[in-house]
Amino acid sequence: METPAFWLVQLFLCLLWGARHQAIVCNESLMLEKLPTCGKSFEEMMKKVDSKKWCNLTEFIMYYDNFTQCTEHEANNASCFWPNPLAEHFITGIHKQFFSNCTSEEVHWEDPPDEILIPLILIPVLLTGAMITLVVWCSKRSDILV
Repeated sequence: METPAFWLVQLFLCLLWGARHQAIVCNESLMLEKLPTCGKSFEEMMKKVDSKKWCNLTEFIMYYDNFTQCTEHEANNASCFWPNPLAEHFITGIHKQFFSNCTSEEVHWEDPPDEILIPLILIPVLLTGAMITLVVWCSKRSDILV
């Protein structure tokens, strides 16, 4: 059984621990100083990729992953959360630099060919009819349920 003295000791320890572990403040200036190194590294890696392929993510996904991890690491080293508005602003700048011409074109949707479309329609319709028939048939045969 816990006594009030036990609770007082726990409260004292919590207050003592909280006083020593004050809130860590984000060092934004350090983060903004370090993030450009991630950008320079990404820029060097992107030089290996033909600029015509910059809109194809599969061509540079590893470089972008390294860039993302670098920005996260630098933000964490500056005791900042990631993503944060300053890091997002920096990342947006990199996107504008490399991917501004990668506008998504409007996709023209087409129906699939009839060889695919007809089975996609008929199979659910026939299965639904078969299930309804099975339920009605079983409900009329009370000897099966007993």
